[in-house]
Amino acid sequence: MIRRLCIVGTGLIGGSLARDLRRLGAVDEVVGSSRCATNLERAVELGIIDRFDTDPGRAAAGADMVVVAVPLGATEMVLERVRDTVEDDAIITDVGSAKGSVVAAARASLGARLTRFVPGHPVAGTEHHGVDSSIERLFERRRVILTPIEETEVTALERVSAMWRMVGAEVVEMDVAHHDEILAATSHLPHMLAYTLVSMLGGMKDRPEIFGYSAGGLRDFTRVASSDPQMWHDICFANRAAMMGVIDRFRSELDQLAEAVRRGDSEYVYAVFTRSKAIRDRYS
Repeated sequence: MIRRLCIVGTGLIGGSLARDLRRLGAVDEVVGSSRCATNLERAVELGIIDRFDTDPGRAAAGADMVVVAVPLGATEMVLERVRDTVEDDAIITDVGSAKGSVVAAARASLGARLTRFVPGHPVAGTEHHGVDSSIERLFERRRVILTPIEETEVTALERVSAMWRMVGAEVVEMDVAHHDEILAATSHLPHMLAYTLVSMLGGMKDRPEIFGYSAGGLRDFTRVASSDPQMWHDICFANRAAMMGVIDRFRSELDQLAEAVRRGDSEYVYAVFTRSKAIRDRYS
């Protein structure tokens, strides 16, 4: 049971987590915080939080569980603000998509409270953001990756694991650097591709026809380009090294495919498409 849960960043992920913990009777009180008071007022109207404060330090006062769900660039500031106001035995965790930058921020800001910090990343969500996009059961049968560091206390890790399992998630543990490499390939690169494709198409002179006559393939491929620009801006730079590695590899493979099309190498193109279909079908 969580006595007082503080959600800093009461949007899609934070709001959905609060909804489920409330539904399951696993929390006594939920306090929200974000920069936008209107969003917080809406969270109260929806019954997701009990009260709020735009200052994360004041919102976290007396909390025994704090979930940081803000864009990565704001993580260190939030951790600094909540450090001195939470309960002595409080646990702090986060939901950021790049863990190396989060761990660096925690080590720079939490001091002695670092032992009670559990880095985490729920691999769930949609392209929408804001508390109105939060939904119940978002995390059921989805993975939550926890990346404990050497300072993380076992009891803190166990409590965060239990919280995510309670809302239906499969909890796995992973090394920080390995997490960032995997997510760079499976999540961060696809978002960069979608944003770039939409930007390119939007700059073409026949833009109204391009989007007016597009079929489901373009819609499906570019869906994530509707995601929060600030969040993905921060992820891009927070996980820059791993992202550049997969971007360079993708560029090389795309160049090879383009050259095969240019020279009329039908066998190469067909082999790439066939291999890709087999791999996608195996893991879908």
